[in-house]
Amino acid sequence: MSTPVVSSVVAMVCGVLAVATGARPELLVWLLLAPIAVVLAIVDVAVHRLPDVVVLPFMACALVGLGGAALMPGAGGSWPAALLGALTLGVCHLVLFLINPGGFGFGDVKLAPALGAVLGWYGWGVVLIGAFAGYLFGALFGAGLILVWRAGRNAAIPFGPFLLAGAFVGILLGSCTM
Repeated sequence: MSTPVVSSVVAMVCGVLAVATGARPELLVWLLLAPIAVVLAIVDVAVHRLPDVVVLPFMACALVGLGGAALMPGAGGSWPAALLGALTLGVCHLVLFLINPGGFGFGDVKLAPALGAVLGWYGWGVVLIGAFAGYLFGALFGAGLILVWRAGRNAAIPFGPFLLAGAFVGILLGSCTM
C-alpha cells in the first residue's frame, strides 16, 4: 500500500473517531491508537503476522492511555471496566487458541487484551458487540472467499484486521451512546 493511501485511511479513521467521540479525554487515546491499528491491519494482511514490537506497545498505550483519560473530567468510560475487558478478551482468546491452535495466530491472542480494554472502556455491551462484529466480519470474508472459489474451508486468513474493525465498530457505538 502506498503512503498516501495509508495516510488517507488513517485520517479518515481518526476523523470518524473524532466526530463520534467529541471532546472527551478518551479521544486522545483513540487518535493515538488508530494509526497503530491501521498499520497492524496492513502488516497482518501482507505477512499474516502481528509483530510483538507493535502489538505489545499498542496494548500498553491502550491501558495507560485509558488510565490517564479516566483521571480527567468528562471521561466517557471506566478504567476498571477497561481492565476487566482486557482480561476477559485476552483469556477468551487464549482459551480458544489452546483449544484449536490452528484457529488463529498467537498475535491475535496478544492483540485481544488491547481490544478488550478499548471496548471495555464503554462497558460489557460494547465488548460483546465489538468482539462479535470482528468475528462476523472475518466469517463473512471467509465465506465470500469460499463462495468465489478463492479458498477452501481450511484456508488461513489474517484475522487481526477483522478484530480491529470490530473494535472500531464497538468504539463508535460506545462513544455515540455516552
